[in-house]
Amino acid sequence: MLFDMDGVLTANNAFHRQAWQEVASEVLGLTLSEEDLDHKVDGGRNPEIIERLTGSYPDEALAARFHDAKEGRYRSLAAGALREVAGLSAYLDALDARGIPFALVTSADAVNVAFGMEQLGFGPRFVTRVLGEDVTRGKPHPEPFLLGAQRLGLSAADCLAHEDAVNGVRSAAGAGCRVVALTTTAPDSALLAAGAALTAADFTSWPDWLA
Repeated sequence: MLFDMDGVLTANNAFHRQAWQEVASEVLGLTLSEEDLDHKVDGGRNPEIIERLTGSYPDEALAARFHDAKEGRYRSLAAGALREVAGLSAYLDALDARGIPFALVTSADAVNVAFGMEQLGFGPRFVTRVLGEDVTRGKPHPEPFLLGAQRLGLSAADCLAHEDAVNGVRSAAGAGCRVVALTTTAPDSALLAAGAALTAADFTSWPDWLA
């Protein structure tokens, strides 16, 4: 199993959207519309999202300044408010009990991953991880999920991926994973059109399915 983090382990999209709106205005001089947030700020690393918004890939200094500001704002907004998606812990327990390996495949950096794991009380539960800094091409490119499968010693075709964003679904499906997408961020019609095999609201029924 390959899990995205934001929108899959925790339904935190509102905090990211607010941070993007505020910091895009401050740093890029952009006023982001709801359509921008729905279709351009959707899966992937910050420089690639900036390119979608502006048409130009940011230089290293701008990318670093934006990243630090935006992710810092996100953490300040989300601190103390993150909760796991319903049914997740029971699902992970069921995977552990059956010896089914799982990995984290996220565009987030190490600081945000550590923050999310601490806030959710997961500690080192996701031992195998692919972070944004581990790949040269972020979502929607298949590289993140190909690397996640590789780190589990598996083919991507042998993995089930959980995503919530259209570009994340495209990344996982493009890698060859079967994708069950959560509707925490995008509507099921968009997720299915992007390549998801199924959609679900949360993980509440998954432990029973594994049994």
